[in-house]
Amino acid sequence: MTGELVLYTNPMSRGRVARWMLEEVGQPYQTHVLDYVRGLKSAAYLAVNPMGKVPAVTHGDVVVTENAAICAYLADAFPQAGLAPAPGDPERGPYYRWLFFAAAPLEAAVTNRTLGVDIAPEQERMAGYGSYLRVMQTLESVLDGREHLAGGRFSAADLYLGAHLDWGMRFGTIEARPAFERFVAPLRQRPAYLRAAEIDDALAAAQQG
Repeated sequence: MTGELVLYTNPMSRGRVARWMLEEVGQPYQTHVLDYVRGLKSAAYLAVNPMGKVPAVTHGDVVVTENAAICAYLADAFPQAGLAPAPGDPERGPYYRWLFFAAAPLEAAVTNRTLGVDIAPEQERMAGYGSYLRVMQTLESVLDGREHLAGGRFSAADLYLGAHLDWGMRFGTIEARPAFERFVAPLRQRPAYLRAAEIDDALAAAQQG
């Protein structure tokens, strides 16, 4: 797959995750920064993502939205970056499992809790994540004593789930359990994480200036 890579984002959004992934991939890319007042709902951007949400990534004629999909797509489009187990590798299973666990149960549980949506015990079977407590306990059990989620090396699954934990613990939407802090600590020192944060922090400061 060839073509220009373009990131559509806002520096104070989930777009920070997509930028981190692009920095890990190590390929040149362009950035379109969109503001929340006009940019996200402009006709030009709605043609890219009718949801009017960021991030989105285009790669030539391919449009990818949703951070988990962006991470999975970029890992496969640029296998030389080593961000996913190879097709056919048994580690592809846990890689997909935890990548999409973060995209569905974790995000839904944290969002509902932040918005004050309470799931009664008798309603847990209707919610894909069951309960916030069950999600936290599941993550704690899988992360305790582990540095990586698949294949014994850093992957897009570590990045995406780690980004959720990093953001959530910083802003108090995810409780800072020791297993979470141990998992996130080395991720915060990755050169690509630091480059992406520096870029987005500078863009955020410029927007506020």
